[in-house]
Amino acid sequence: MARTAAEWQAFNTGVIRQFREHGGRTSGRNPVILVTTTGRRTGRPLVTPLNFSEDGGRLVVIASAGGAAEHPAWFLNLEANPDVTIEHGAETFRAVATIPGEPERTRLYDQQARLMPFFDSYRRSAKREIPVVVFERRDP
Repeated sequence: MARTAAEWQAFNTGVIRQFREHGGRTSGRNPVILVTTTGRRTGRPLVTPLNFSEDGGRLVVIASAGGAAEHPAWFLNLEANPDVTIEHGAETFRAVATIPGEPERTRLYDQQARLMPFFDSYRRSAKREIPVVVFERRDP
């Protein structure tokens, strides 16, 4: 059964707390980064834990929302403002998000889905093309 928005918020709050209390580590199997976006309507900073993979020094995430029919809020926020803050392990840095087109989107999606097969099931169940986001560190 799908989680409600309140259940996802409670889950994410726990992951964020665990990540920060344990120097960027969580109890989950897959690697997690924290991405702080700027709310497109509120202008407030919003932190989201996301599974990621790496590609040539870039961090890659899939905007799956668990296979939901709509894009996740964090993705809509970075479409409006691609400047983000990333917490990766014990390090925090500024980054810029880009949304790659084809064929890179599919290559990056497939690469991450090989590491985390649940992304393949999301791709099959979603009624949309699931975007991929690439984060590249900004110079200080």
